[in-house]
Amino acid sequence: MAIVDVQVPQFSESVSEGTLLTWKKKPGEAVSVDETLVEIETDKVVLEVPAPASGVLTEIGVADGSTVTSQQLLAKIDTEAKAGAAAPAAAAAPAAAATVAAAPAATGGNKGDVAMPAAAKILAEKGLTATDVAGSGKDGRVTKGDALAASAKPAAAPVVVPAAPAVAKPLPSVAAPGLQSLGDRPEQRVPMTRLRARIAERLLQSQATNAILTTFNEVNMAPVMELRKKFQDSFTKEHGTKLGFMSFFVKAAVHALKKYPVLNASVDGNDIVYHGYFDIGIAVGSPRGLVVPILRNADQMSFADIEKKIAEFGKKAQEGKLGIDEMSGGTFSISNGGTFGSMLSTPIINPPQSAILGVHATKDRAVVENGQIVIRPMNYLAMSYDHRIIDGREAVLGLVAMKDALEDPSRLLFDI
Repeated sequence: MAIVDVQVPQFSESVSEGTLLTWKKKPGEAVSVDETLVEIETDKVVLEVPAPASGVLTEIGVADGSTVTSQQLLAKIDTEAKAGAAAPAAAAAPAAAATVAAAPAATGGNKGDVAMPAAAKILAEKGLTATDVAGSGKDGRVTKGDALAASAKPAAAPVVVPAAPAVAKPLPSVAAPGLQSLGDRPEQRVPMTRLRARIAERLLQSQATNAILTTFNEVNMAPVMELRKKFQDSFTKEHGTKLGFMSFFVKAAVHALKKYPVLNASVDGNDIVYHGYFDIGIAVGSPRGLVVPILRNADQMSFADIEKKIAEFGKKAQEGKLGIDEMSGGTFSISNGGTFGSMLSTPIINPPQSAILGVHATKDRAVVENGQIVIRPMNYLAMSYDHRIIDGREAVLGLVAMKDALEDPSRLLFDI
């Protein structure tokens, strides 16, 4: 017998732990090398754990929903066994999983008697056991949502799971964890994902530590739109990607940051760190929440490089494949709420950065030019900045520099 261990991948320095999601294989099933066995959610990305070798998954030692750390042992693979041959060893897997959810309520004989770690803690505080709650997790395990829902009910009327007969019957399926039936006013309570909790933590950190102020300006997007329309076909043919608006905003931002370096700086204790490079974070929506991948050395990137990279980021975000290294760092960020139709907003700084540009929807509006009312495609820009190190003068002039570069893109060519 040749046993190979399956371990948690090495996390980056900024990630201390993760949550094991759902196993894609069961003990006794055959696996192929590099086949995804399970996914681990961190506060930044979802990591896939591949099989290190082909064989049979003989043992799973960590249950779904458990907290794991770098290099922790997750399972074992027998490289010489055949599928089905590991069935006896598979029987030990539920016991191992129950050990992870260490709690008095997790000692029952049915899988439905097992409570997840967070759920076991809540039940213990409320004087309940896992056998008092109908679990909605895998194999009937009690989730945090089940525990919260049960603890919200009067103690005299707990949800009781009947003792299992000689032949265990499957527990009734539950539509969604934490769902409470309240007639025509239902509620659903679900725990935050690690990413959502991390977003909340960083936003509160930003508001608590930064002296955030926002300055606004309006931009006539006609010159950019005309330039884009004129060269779209040849650009697409030459580079294999469409010419969008974000590359113009990135170029305009870098143009302004070079003129006013403090907008590209960050605070470290009592020091101001002026960065000699331009790593621009691009806020991207994903099914798991907002993520901000980084365009490294954006000042050295062409329009085509920027468009290709942003398209790559968008695809990876939707597939949950962004790497931790792709979202680490950054000296300035751009958030494009206009994608969703936003007219105006006050973006929150992404710490430890000191400024962020908010881009909005371009709409035809009535404006005054040379004493005449004319219709122009206008975009409202908003730049939030940390007033501890950035004075109003630099912030306003920096945003004006972006406005000027967008209204006359030739400035980008001559760097004026």
